[in-house]
Amino acid sequence: MGRFFFIPHRLHFRPMDHQQASAKINELTTALNEHNHRYYVLDDPNISDKAYDDLLRELQDLELQFPDLIQPDSPSQRVGSLPSSGFEPLTHSTPMLSLENAMNTQELLDFDIRIRKDLELEQIEYVVEPKLDGLGVELIYVDGIFTAGSTRGDGLTGENITQNLKTLKALPLRLRDDVRAIPPYLEVRGEVFMSHQDFDRLNQKQLKAEKAPFANPRNAAAGSLRQLDSRITATRNLQVNIYAAGQITGFKVATHMDFIQALQDWGFPINDRFELCNGIAKVIQFHQQLETDRESLSYDIDGTVCKVNELTYQDQLGIRSRSPRWAIAGKFKARQEITKIISIEPSVGRTGAITPVANLESVHLGGVMVARATLHNQDEIDRKDIREGDTVVVQRAGDVIPEVVKVIQDKRPAGTQPYLIPTHCPVCDSHVVRLEGEAKHYCQNISCPAQIKGRIEHFVAKRCLDIDGFGSKLVSQLVDMGLITSIADIYTLSADQLASLERMAEKSAHNIMLAIETSKSVDLWRLIHGLGIRNVGEHISKVLADKYGSLTLLAETDAAAFEATHEIGPIVARGLVEFFKEADNQELIVRLRNEGLDPHKDISAATDGLLADLTFVFTGKLEHFNRDSAREMVESLGGTTAGTISKKIDYLVAGPGAGSKLVKADKLGITVLTEAEFREMVGL
Repeated sequence: MGRFFFIPHRLHFRPMDHQQASAKINELTTALNEHNHRYYVLDDPNISDKAYDDLLRELQDLELQFPDLIQPDSPSQRVGSLPSSGFEPLTHSTPMLSLENAMNTQELLDFDIRIRKDLELEQIEYVVEPKLDGLGVELIYVDGIFTAGSTRGDGLTGENITQNLKTLKALPLRLRDDVRAIPPYLEVRGEVFMSHQDFDRLNQKQLKAEKAPFANPRNAAAGSLRQLDSRITATRNLQVNIYAAGQITGFKVATHMDFIQALQDWGFPINDRFELCNGIAKVIQFHQQLETDRESLSYDIDGTVCKVNELTYQDQLGIRSRSPRWAIAGKFKARQEITKIISIEPSVGRTGAITPVANLESVHLGGVMVARATLHNQDEIDRKDIREGDTVVVQRAGDVIPEVVKVIQDKRPAGTQPYLIPTHCPVCDSHVVRLEGEAKHYCQNISCPAQIKGRIEHFVAKRCLDIDGFGSKLVSQLVDMGLITSIADIYTLSADQLASLERMAEKSAHNIMLAIETSKSVDLWRLIHGLGIRNVGEHISKVLADKYGSLTLLAETDAAAFEATHEIGPIVARGLVEFFKEADNQELIVRLRNEGLDPHKDISAATDGLLADLTFVFTGKLEHFNRDSAREMVESLGGTTAGTISKKIDYLVAGPGAGSKLVKADKLGITVLTEAEFREMVGL
């Protein structure tokens, strides 16, 4: 229905003063939002399209005369605004986590077994709902008014797409309070998607305009939501379903089902195919039924999402680094087709991983044309005995990544040979290694052209060298222009080279040069982390810096000595040795040292510190510290920190809002400190 798009004309009515106009605008805004809710959320309109359009024209006419009276939730805000120059980052107050996947029934059963074991219960109540195939978003409401919205991004920071989200007709700009009180601050998460009908309609328009059609509804929704001109987004008829909470103040419910009811009470659109299941058998039954019904739905789904219903149980189960322990995504069986492998080639990823890729005779699969498929690694190739020239069954794993399922042996041509991943990198010709216990082969040269952009982006990131202003766009420019072919080249850049780049002002170039110079004095652990050594993250980087004190000593250490270091296992040890024996990496470290980047750490300080040999976990809200500053305080005094509770923890520092960690610490007999007691311990 084209409610929002018409040729405006001025209605004739008696002039109003400011007070009368304010009252009328409030009345019209409230009425139109109610009609929107009935039409787009409840699917139960009670006025005609013409009557709706007349009311909207009257409101727009008044807003034109009294622009200071335009309400933040006015329906006139949904038509979109002038193009913006780009999207600003918006950090999520709590991470937007991914979900663990269950690829079959047994993995759903295993999930239930783990949950019941952890909670020590015989049966669990779950809520199951469709897993929409769209774009994840977060919406922020202050006192019931929609104030900001963002994409999921990397889970920690997304793109601010507030103006585009306002064009979604089902999204409430002001929450309803006639059934339930509205929290002062509310974050909700959901999925923006496009129906099959609207997708077909959009592609017809694309073809008429001699533009490339979108591959599938998900791509169309994502592209539409990230338009710099929100007026274009407004024409795409995107839909949204809300299904999860972020940070909320002044609101509490006992179960996820209660939260779904609250979402409905506030006027949010939710998916109507959710179900409360008492036990995993009901979950599996629902999952199988929805997979059967999948083709009859008007939108794409790629599985189901199963969540523990009781919120106290969710808190008790907690989260991993990237996913909650209390939820899982049950994936549907992928659609399959038969095609032929033309050739196999090794592809080098940004981390140096060598992935064999099959070039296929093109085949239509799951809504897209597929011409390449991953073969994962050498073990998979050997297990399936995949060769060039084979006729194979391919599928989209998780409905996303094409992969080869199996070879049709009786169609294999004569004379084929087994495929082996090359011993040297196909891009830089450096030595390729496969560490014991790992499935992947890796190019160890961190200056490899195939890796360089990703390596540099990691090197300059906030938790590594923290070179402010050195974003991904600048990295791409510098690499594409040949100004950087190695991490060390960052330190040979000149202000004139930076200032000559497109959209780079002289002041910005000067600031980046200052940031580059400042990075030469970073802590050793940041440099170790920035090098991107396989399996060496931030924590292990700090362990290595504390133990060895310099890159020189690290490079001279053998695997046995590394393994003797607390928290360093054999896989990390072998990865370190392989990294430092690579000639290109040795040359890089020499170049960095020559450019003034050679930090050292006094390794005697860690063993003599006030908190030496003590391990801390922090939980709840802290008044004088954030998590990073608390961790740095402990480490500066010789101690270590961890993210989870175990028998190895000495102290839990708990602030208000501490949850499952506090419960587990009590069970294990771990000493619990208040923030004040911790501050007293460290002499603050």
